Order: sequence, then C-alpha cells, then structure tokens
Amino acid sequence: MSKSAGVWVAGGAAAMVVVPIVLFVGIAGEGAKTPEAPGGTGGLNSKQVPAAYAPWVLKSGKQCKDIGPAVIAAQIEAESGWNPKAVSPVGAEGLSQFMPGTWKTWGRDDDHNGTISPYDAGDAIMAQGRYDCALAEQIKPYAKGDNVVDLALAAYNAGPGAVQQYGGMPPYDETTAYVARIKSLIAKYEQAAGSGTKVPPGQKMAMPVDGNPPVTSPYGMRVHPVTGQYKLHTGIDFGAKMGDPMKAALDGKVTFAGWSTGYGNRVVISHGTIDGKKVSTTYNHMSAINVSVGQEVKTGTQVGAVGSTGYSTGAHCHFEVQLDGEYVNPAPWLGLK
Repeated sequence: MSKSAGVWVAGGAAAMVVVPIVLFVGIAGEGAKTPEAPGGTGGLNSKQVPAAYAPWVLKSGKQCKDIGPAVIAAQIEAESGWNPKAVSPVGAEGLSQFMPGTWKTWGRDDDHNGTISPYDAGDAIMAQGRYDCALAEQIKPYAKGDNVVDLALAAYNAGPGAVQQYGGMPPYDETTAYVARIKSLIAKYEQAAGSGTKVPPGQKMAMPVDGNPPVTSPYGMRVHPVTGQYKLHTGIDFGAKMGDPMKAALDGKVTFAGWSTGYGNRVVISHGTIDGKKVSTTYNHMSAINVSVGQEVKTGTQVGAVGSTGYSTGAHCHFEVQLDGEYVNPAPWLGLK
C-alpha cells in the first residue's frame, strides 16, 4: 500500500499502524455454534497443514460462516509461511503477523497455557479467525455478490478504513496482489471432495467453473496472444476471477497434475470410454492444483483454482476435451452453441 495510507502491507492488516481499529458487534466467540464456512472455503485438506496446527485451523475456521479453515490456512502461508517465530521488518509477529497494538485487541489465551502470545500457535490462529470474521462483518455493506472474503482479506491487509474509503477493493497493487495470492492458495488447502454435482440436462459434461461464465476465446484457429503464432486454440477460455474454483466436468481419474510448459499448472482427467472413444478433459493455467495423480474425482470436485500460469495474459479458465488423444471442440459437450 502507499505510504500515505499509513500501513505496512507485507505483514497484513495486522501491521496497520495508523488506520484505527474499532471494536465490532456480532462476532462469533470461541464457543459460538456456527455452520461450516461456505465461501472461501469448504473442508480443510489437513494433509497440507502442519500437523500441530491443523486442529487450530479447523477450530478457527468455524468461528463464523464467512471465513472457513482453508482461508485461514492460505492466509497463514501468505503471512508467515507457517513460521511461528516470524517477525516482520516493522514488528508484526508470529504465524498470523499481528502488530502489538492489534494483538492487544484480539489476542486471548486460547490454548490455556497461561500466556497470551502471538507466538503461541493456538492463540495466534484463533485471533486471526476472530479478526477475519469481524472484518467480514464490517465490510459487508461494501461487498457485492460473493466477494466478502476478498474484501475481508483486503481489510486485513490494508485496514477496514481503506475498504470503506473506496467503497470496495482498495486500488493498491500490494493489496490486490495479497488477496490474489491467498485466493490462489485456498485450493491447496480446501478439501477436494466429490460435490455430487450432476451434469445438467442437454449436456454431456458440467461446466468447469461456476455460474454462467462468458466465453472469452472459443475453440478454433487464432493468433496466439503470447507467441503470435496462428494456430489451433485447443480448448475454450472462460472468463473467471483469479482463485475461482475449477471443477471436474465429469467423474474420472486424474492422470496428470503438475507443471506443463505453455499450460502452466495443469490437470488432466480420464473419463474412460464414451461411445467407443477414450475421453479426457484438461484444466489449465491454474494458480493452484488441488488433486494428485491417481485420485478418483466426482463431477464438481475442485481440481484447482483459476490462474494465469504458463503462456497466459490474464486469469481465465482454459478447458479442453480430448477424444482418443485428439483435441475436439468442448462446446457440444458443455451444451454450448
């Protein structure tokens, strides 16, 4: 963030030094019974979290409906890289990088060891969730649709005053990069479980991203925006935001999950034989991968997150269909004209 805003960005809103912190109402306490957080988060993929911290992340992610455990975990990676002794250049401390002044408001002895310390994992992670939940409540008047998590993270980084000032996402490069990084990490920490999604009538496959995303580049010949070559665009590009979930279009088995030149982070799923031909789908340019080779997935399983890795000019979902190893137009499979 700009110096005039009076905050240190690398350590998050926990590093605020000028923007005032206010007390909030309606914050779920430690013992509050709240539903599992729905957006920004499903269940936690505990295998990705250091074992000693996973119970605290799960507990903290149940403090309110807006901030789930995957958001908590992704934020910790972005803030401290899971280093409980981390100290920023301006004095932000611990896993969740709280400044001392902010810690006085939100820190509690959650681990019941007789001290209230940002260096105690339980205290820090629970305080982080409390603060995130409070910020989520405060910024809701400025949220549009499903961006409560985005604005809560922006407020953690730049201060709730910045969100209020701009009536939404502050136009600070550091803040937007902070939010994008955490959203890209959420897929890593979110449990990849079958959603039970059904293929809609009139389609052979479900859409790989939620909603009714616009087609930004159809299957067919075009000039590649990065290489400048006139060549076949082997799939369909859908407009989507950085960090949005990318989901399996059909039941199948992951045959590739990793880095591929050009495609960046890429997942390939085999769907077996359909009408006598072997069918596979691919998911490309992702900011994060959420599945592994050999994993069985269901229609709607989150396989990763929208990104812009590889030969890409911006965040989008590049989706492909292969029949017997040859690329075909995905449109008919998705019920598109």
